Amino acid sequence: MTSSQNIYTTGQMEADPSPQETKGVKKNAVLMECVVLNGPIIDSDSGEKFVEEVFRILMNEVVYKATDVNEKVCEWKDPEQLKKLLDVNIKDIGEPHQKLLQLCQNSIKYSVKTSHPRFFNQLYGGMDHYSLAARFITEALNPSVYTYEVSPVFTLTEEAVLLKMMELLDWKEGDGIFSPGGSVSNMYAVNLARYKYCPDIKEHGLSSVPRLVMFTSEECHYSMKKAAAFLGIGTHNVYFVKADDQGKMIPEDLKKQVQNAKEEGAVPFLVVATSGTTVLGAFDPLDDIADICEEHKLWFHVDASWGGSALISRKYKKLLHGISRADSVAWNPHKMLMAGLQCCALLVKDNMDLLKRCHSAEASYLFQQDKFYDVRYDTGDKSIQCSRRADAFKFWMMWKALGTLGLEERVNRALALSKYLAKEIKKRDGFELIWEPEYANICFWYIPPSLRKMENKGPEYWQRLNQVPLFAWDVSFGTSAAML
Repeated sequence: MTSSQNIYTTGQMEADPSPQETKGVKKNAVLMECVVLNGPIIDSDSGEKFVEEVFRILMNEVVYKATDVNEKVCEWKDPEQLKKLLDVNIKDIGEPHQKLLQLCQNSIKYSVKTSHPRFFNQLYGGMDHYSLAARFITEALNPSVYTYEVSPVFTLTEEAVLLKMMELLDWKEGDGIFSPGGSVSNMYAVNLARYKYCPDIKEHGLSSVPRLVMFTSEECHYSMKKAAAFLGIGTHNVYFVKADDQGKMIPEDLKKQVQNAKEEGAVPFLVVATSGTTVLGAFDPLDDIADICEEHKLWFHVDASWGGSALISRKYKKLLHGISRADSVAWNPHKMLMAGLQCCALLVKDNMDLLKRCHSAEASYLFQQDKFYDVRYDTGDKSIQCSRRADAFKFWMMWKALGTLGLEERVNRALALSKYLAKEIKKRDGFELIWEPEYANICFWYIPPSLRKMENKGPEYWQRLNQVPLFAWDVSFGTSAAML
C-alpha cells in the first residue's frame, strides 16, 4: 500500500490522519481517506437487540392486537398532526434506541390495520399467518430473483407456483413471472401482444409500426389506459367496448368495433377481457370473446387479477369458462386468497421464450450462458426489472400449508358470505340490493329516510339518491362483514 493511494495500516500512518481521527482505531486497521475499511459497518449487538424487540412489538401489536375486533381499525389523525406525532423529519444524527422503538410503536398505532375484522377494503385484507411468516423470511434474506445462483430457493418456488397456476388454467404448457402489481401484469401483456404482432418494434421503436389499437370493456381496470400511455400506444387508441347492465362486455359490440377500426385504417392487435371487474365483480364472456380474437388473429389477454382465484374452486371455476383459450392472464393471489401484498402473476401460454425475447437485454455480466448449472433457471431476462422481489414465496408457503383444498374452502366461504350479505340486505329497510351478486362484490343503495316513502321513483328520486354513495362491498376475507 502506498501513501499516494492514501491507504494506510496503523503501522504506516503518515501526517494526514489526525490523532483524534485515529484514536481508538483497532490494531492493524486498514485506513482509506480516514475510513477504517476492515472495521464493522454497523453495531451488530445493538442491531440484533433492536430486531428482537421490534419483533416482539410486531407480534403484540400486529399479529395479536390488530386482528382483535375490539381494537380500532385505525387511530385516525390529520396529516399535519400525524407528521408531528411521528417526528417524520430526518436528522443528521441518528436517534437513540428507545426513540426508535417508540417510532415503531407509533407507526403501527397510527396505521390502518388491514388484518382487522372490520377492515372492509374492496379487494384485499385479512391475515394469513403462513404468508406472513414467509414474508418475514424473504425480508430477512433480502433476495433478488434474477439468477438461480443468487436466489436458488425462490427461483424454484416461483416456478412451482406458476406451473400449478397454469394447471388451473387447463394449459398444458406455458411461461410466467411474478410482477409488482396487476397493473404491471396487464402492461406486460400489452407489450407482449405488440411484440408478437411486430417484433421489430423492440429495436426500431414506434416508427416501425402502423397505428395499433386495442379493445377492452368500458368496465375494465384503469391500468389499461395507463399501459397504453406508458407504452406509447396512446389512450385514444384504446377502444372501449360496451358492457351490458351486469357489467359484462358485449361481444357483438366488440366485433363491430374491431371491424370499424380496420375500416379506419387502424391495426387491431389485442383484446383485454376482465374476469372480476373492480366495482361490479362482472365476468366477461370469455368463450365468445376468444372466438372473435381467433377470427381476427388478435392476442387475447384476460385480466383476472380479482376473479382469478375462483379457478381454485370446483364450484365457481365456471365463472371463467373459456380462460384456457387466453394467450395471457393476470392473476393476483394477494386479493381473495390473502397471500399478502404484493403477489401478482402474469401467465403466458407461449412456451417459446416470448417473455424473454420481448424483454431481454442480454446483460452479459449477469446472464452468462456457460454457467455450471442449467441457465434456463436464470429468469431475470424475462422481466422488465433487474432486482425483483421473491413475491411467489409467500403464496407457495401458504399453498403448502393449506393445500389446494384449503384454498378452495377459502374461496367458497367468501362467496357464501357474499350471498348471505345479499340476503340480509334484502331484509333491511333502507337498503336496496342492486342485483344478485355473481362474485364477492355486493352493490347496494342506502336509502335515506326522506326517500323511503316516495312512491314515484322518477327523476327527482334518482337525483336525490345519486347524492348518496353507491356501496360496493366485498366480503372475501373471512370477516363478518355479512353481519349487518
